[in-house]
Amino acid sequence: MRSDSVAQAAAYADNGQLQADLAAWVAFRTESQNPAQRDVLYQYLRSAILPRLQTNAFDGAIYDNPVAGGGPFLLADRIEDPALPVVLIYGHGDVIWGQDDAWEAGLAPFELTERGAALFGRGAADNKVQHLINIAALEAVLAVQGRLGFNVKIVIEMSEEIGSPGLAEMMRSHRETLQADVLIASDGPRLEPDTPTLFMGSRGALNFDLVVDLRDGAHHSGNWGGLLADPAVILTQALASICDARGQIKVPEWRPDSLTPEIRATLARLPETDSSDPDWGEAGLTAAERAYGWNSFAILAMSSGRPEAPVNAISGSARAHCQLRYVVGTDADDILPALRRHLAAAGFDQVEVREADSVPMRATRLDPDHPWVRFAEGSIQRTTGKTPHVLPNLAGSLPNECFSDILGLPTIWIPHSYLGCNQHAPNEHVLKSIFREGMQVMAGLFWDIGAGRPPRAL
Repeated sequence: MRSDSVAQAAAYADNGQLQADLAAWVAFRTESQNPAQRDVLYQYLRSAILPRLQTNAFDGAIYDNPVAGGGPFLLADRIEDPALPVVLIYGHGDVIWGQDDAWEAGLAPFELTERGAALFGRGAADNKVQHLINIAALEAVLAVQGRLGFNVKIVIEMSEEIGSPGLAEMMRSHRETLQADVLIASDGPRLEPDTPTLFMGSRGALNFDLVVDLRDGAHHSGNWGGLLADPAVILTQALASICDARGQIKVPEWRPDSLTPEIRATLARLPETDSSDPDWGEAGLTAAERAYGWNSFAILAMSSGRPEAPVNAISGSARAHCQLRYVVGTDADDILPALRRHLAAAGFDQVEVREADSVPMRATRLDPDHPWVRFAEGSIQRTTGKTPHVLPNLAGSLPNECFSDILGLPTIWIPHSYLGCNQHAPNEHVLKSIFREGMQVMAGLFWDIGAGRPPRAL
């Protein structure tokens, strides 16, 4: 009967129903960055998600965001027996700006379009197809045996693309009702399109500004050159003190202590990549260790004067918008204080460190040898005949700390996209081969959980 469930899941992809359902969901213009689409965020939950869950005996409700400006949440559950294991599932229905004018001819962000092996549309990869697959896989199990054999709780948020404001507050206020044995969710990409991937957390992300503000207005470079301090020169020298010419971090507190032999052994099993610059980043580390086991500093934008129309004048100020992506083993609360100490010790007292308005995300990681990881890995192997790629954490950032830290759950992420999906860019798409296999993977995993073999909460 397990094979029947997996076959039912594959049929949902093969008969065109998954594509039709995804097209209906993509049509909702759920741009969380666009205040004009706020009502659509509610419509997506009210029209696309909640009725489908209620059809499958879920109880659910839509909640306003406790943080001003944030989108709504949907919380739902299906409790078959309080004595059974509980799986928490998460997804987000919001997308970034459609960027309508930048898509290739014949493509539109909120109209699902089939081209060869791919389906194009905003949310086709991030994240509508991913939570659609997980919901439909539950339905595949129910269609075969009429029950899941475990309890399910679902959280769908509509603000992930603006930093998940309010998610932490929701998890705290609903901590008791959201208690579970494990989080199983889907977001991000596979490492390779034809091989399933597991990751158990994400790198943290903290954005901040470095500002040198010396005076009002600019001064003629002939009259004042050599007499007035140049804020751009000061800023670039300060930036150069943070990392060296190959991007190696020089702030001691930003160098993590968590790249253990066990983590390195896990990362050594990943496929090699030829798309990275071998002479960039921490020397002596593999590409996988740099991406998943180490911290990276980036200057996302910087300015002084008017780069688009420069004049012969010394600017009065300079600014750089920066980011630290960091792994477990970095003290998140000390990132900016450590930078201030570092700059002060190097003589850059004129450089001000300002935390950005974006919501920071903390680093999380689950031991790759955790029982739930091994259980999920074995289930995927059983379904596909493939050994999945196992990452201790994603290189990018997700609000995983809301589940791992606030709810105290082991967290398993199984992505249904791939690195070339154009996530956050024009021409976003999903490969039909991935969503078909994703349906099989999730149906097999949910079947195995319901068969009574999973580890219980530790």
